[in-house]
Amino acid sequence: MTNRPVHFEIHASNPETSIAFYKALFGWRFERYQVPGVYYGVITGDDTERGINGGLLQRLGPPPVEGAPVNSWTVTVDVESVDKTLARALELGGTQALPKMSIPHVGYVAYIKDVDGNIVGLHQNDPGAR
Repeated sequence: MTNRPVHFEIHASNPETSIAFYKALFGWRFERYQVPGVYYGVITGDDTERGINGGLLQRLGPPPVEGAPVNSWTVTVDVESVDKTLARALELGGTQALPKMSIPHVGYVAYIKDVDGNIVGLHQNDPGAR
């Protein structure tokens, strides 16, 4: 047994709005599951590529409080360009949670908030980062 993440879940106040955001930003696909409540499978890419799939469900409580510290797991998405993805997220109604930062010899990261206030990490691999 390993300790690798195998699934993630996004809690959304308005699932259709969040689905549109993630489709436009990352090209993810969503499949409605026939289970009680509102639940979608999130297909993030081809199964032959590195990564995990997840779920998106109707938020059952209030959305995250603005200004509150991160109090849950944060999913980080591998992107070609942190700058371009951050710009696109802002165009789609997201906000910047933390600006682009360098991780020497690893790459670049930034954090955004989606249209429902959930924090999402962006990672650009670049061994030449300083």
